Amino acid sequence: MELLVPAGDINSFYAALNNGADAIYLSGKMFGARSYAKNFTEEELKTVLKLGKIYGVKIYVTMNTLVKDNEVEDFLNEVEFLYNLGVDAILMQDFGMISLCLEKYPNLTIHASTQVNSSSYETIKLLYEMGIKRVVLPREMSIDEIRKIDIPIELEVFIHGALCVSYSGNCLFSSMLGSRSGNRGECVGSCRLPYKLYKDKTLIDEGYLLSMKELNTSLDIKKLPHNITSLKIEGRMKSPSYVGFITRYYRKILDGKELTNKTIEDLKSMFYRGFTKGHLFNDNDLINKLSPNHLGSHLGKVIEVNDERIRIKLDRELLQGDGIRFKESNKGMIVNYLYDLKDNLINKGNPNQIVEIDNKVNLTTLDEVRTTTSKRLEITDFTIKRKVPINIEVKAKVGEVFTLTFSDTKHTVTYTGKEVERSINNPLSKERIINQVKKLGNTPFSINHINVDIDDNIFIRIGDLNIARRTLSERLIGELLNDYKEPIVKEVKFDKINTKEVINLDGYWEVERNPFYLNDVLKDKSIVSNLFRPTTDVIASYHLNVFNSYTAYYLYKLGYKAITLSVELNSLELKDLIESIRKKFGNIPIIIKTKGFVEVMIIKGNILNIDKDNYYTLVNIKNDKFKVYFDGRCTHINSSYEINLNEEDFNYDNIYFKK
Repeated sequence: MELLVPAGDINSFYAALNNGADAIYLSGKMFGARSYAKNFTEEELKTVLKLGKIYGVKIYVTMNTLVKDNEVEDFLNEVEFLYNLGVDAILMQDFGMISLCLEKYPNLTIHASTQVNSSSYETIKLLYEMGIKRVVLPREMSIDEIRKIDIPIELEVFIHGALCVSYSGNCLFSSMLGSRSGNRGECVGSCRLPYKLYKDKTLIDEGYLLSMKELNTSLDIKKLPHNITSLKIEGRMKSPSYVGFITRYYRKILDGKELTNKTIEDLKSMFYRGFTKGHLFNDNDLINKLSPNHLGSHLGKVIEVNDERIRIKLDRELLQGDGIRFKESNKGMIVNYLYDLKDNLINKGNPNQIVEIDNKVNLTTLDEVRTTTSKRLEITDFTIKRKVPINIEVKAKVGEVFTLTFSDTKHTVTYTGKEVERSINNPLSKERIINQVKKLGNTPFSINHINVDIDDNIFIRIGDLNIARRTLSERLIGELLNDYKEPIVKEVKFDKINTKEVINLDGYWEVERNPFYLNDVLKDKSIVSNLFRPTTDVIASYHLNVFNSYTAYYLYKLGYKAITLSVELNSLELKDLIESIRKKFGNIPIIIKTKGFVEVMIIKGNILNIDKDNYYTLVNIKNDKFKVYFDGRCTHINSSYEINLNEEDFNYDNIYFKK
């Protein structure tokens, strides 16, 4: 299984590369679902794609946001830029862009992002038939369900990191409440805020009721199904030190090495909200309602405190410069000055030692102390240390040309030198030849095996050996860089649609998230808010996230009788989109939701422990009220306000309105 690691900036990329990643996923400055990460410039993308090919690490670029019509040209330009550089795959969410790019770039590898929410067997099958090479499975899928996916498509699963409480691609909370779309990479983290839960007017629970613990499957990796291709770590917003540590941590596990208790505790100091095995292993302990923050790992106990100093009994080492948090008070600080009991400044406190720190946070209680950042685990050197193992073969026979060959697992390059002469006074030994050819210096290569086949008493100039070695290093790098498919770009032609059929909305079934008639393999998991092939007269609901004219067109061609546009678009954007659809593709029947509440989250299971089919109310700190109910399988959260668009603003033919 491939170890797939995140990189939010260039230093995180180097940390992943050095610590054993098989593949790295990252984003350019546009269209990635983590817009608040630093991300990569075009020059940095060129660098990482080059290094990926040299070191045999696959590079996947995320372009997995929903795309507006006026952004399509920029989107395609970015795709072609990456395509020409030999990107290993591009992750996409937008159904219109997936469909268009599969036609326009026939041998481009596209992965369906987790935002596609491929929760049903039918959706995964459709993606495979379309030409998608890999699907990133929803975090809600269990290993038993994954085992039953017998479709010959690559499967990628999350094994570590932050969890979304809502099905990805189906969360409109941030957009409806904060006008920043999670589907556009701008999530404000509404699930990490405190809420109160009411039944009628009675308060029944409060706290961080939607804040998920961190996924951690490290002790159960061997239980994962063999049809999984790639093991994905979440974390493009995390630091290079985190990326390096978590890559090394899982690399050790996959290589069969034992983890020490110290390493497991260090993992908590990197990032820890409490750990869960998630839906993947049917773990119901998912929420930490006490805190949404990084809790760190246990460090020690405050045994005395005053206005000036905090005295701590250490259970683990503490370094000057470490970050700490006091658990109960939730106060945090950096340890700038560390003292022993003789008031001497020290740079390290050891286990069982009593130390003092300045009381910069006005602590007043005897609290537990936890490490939240560790200087010991900090990565500051981003020099590339990774090497590509190669085999070297030397052949030198008197009267024959000298040859030197470098080979990795896929490529072989050979240098042919001059005819080998017999030495009269100073024969070249086997040991001297080995010593010269193994001087690979700052090249990307290291030696796996050397085979030397030579006659006795031969003469070869040392300078010629050096030239051969340097030449082959450059040639092998060239072979590695050229190891990708030649891009193909096709012109895509679209049929004009001129339907005059009148749609009676009450006479068609609207695709919602939970049809029960689907294939039994994943029936209990299905949330088909997206792509399954219509088998009857259906209309596409707003859950399909139609942001551009291409999505409307391809869904209509798929068989939907009418297309509901995204509720995340405002009136002006909706009118522009309708005009674009009419101009490019003709008279596709369009539906606009103009009135009513919007479902902002759908959550697997009974996350709030509420009664089935009764309405409850979630209330945030701004007193916004969200209706909540549990249908027996999923928890649904509705918006705190109703959409109210003026239907007279949409004076077009073949437009329908939904309330």
